[in-house]
Amino acid sequence: MKKTVLTLMIMSIASLTFGQQVVTKYMDKYEDDETFTKVSISSKMFSLFTEMEGNTEDEKEFLDVISKLKGMKIVASEKVADPNGLYNNAISDVAKAGYEELMTVKDAEENVKISIKEKDGIIEELILVAGGKEKFAILSLYGIIDLKQVSKLASMMRVSELDYLKSLDTDND
Repeated sequence: MKKTVLTLMIMSIASLTFGQQVVTKYMDKYEDDETFTKVSISSKMFSLFTEMEGNTEDEKEFLDVISKLKGMKIVASEKVADPNGLYNNAISDVAKAGYEELMTVKDAEENVKISIKEKDGIIEELILVAGGKEKFAILSLYGIIDLKQVSKLASMMRVSELDYLKSLDTDND
């Protein structure tokens, strides 16, 4: 029984780590490429936010959402040679990692796909992939994620790649 529980725990950790590796793969690949911006926010950074006290309801809500996050990784560029190729490769990597598609947006300017990894009804990771005429971005947000709060988080953090998440606002029908 102990072996079964241990095996299940290792598999759960491995599956979550594999998804983060999708974005880490791009961070490593473009580490020395100055046309790409790479951002990695650790759980320590999120935990520092939780030590603050919110004065308004929005601030308190933001701190509550942040307290459940373990990290965020972003790789983005405004000027890439083959954004569609990067987008398609990233989408393939995300699908191979076993993520469930949540939303796709396609228009003349860009394509965006948001996928999630869920366990027991709890979203553990959200991966966003975007590609446009010259743009490419891949983002991983991991921890305990409440989709009802993600759009507010996107607005408050003021990270441009998170703007795509504003469309997940489930309160605005």
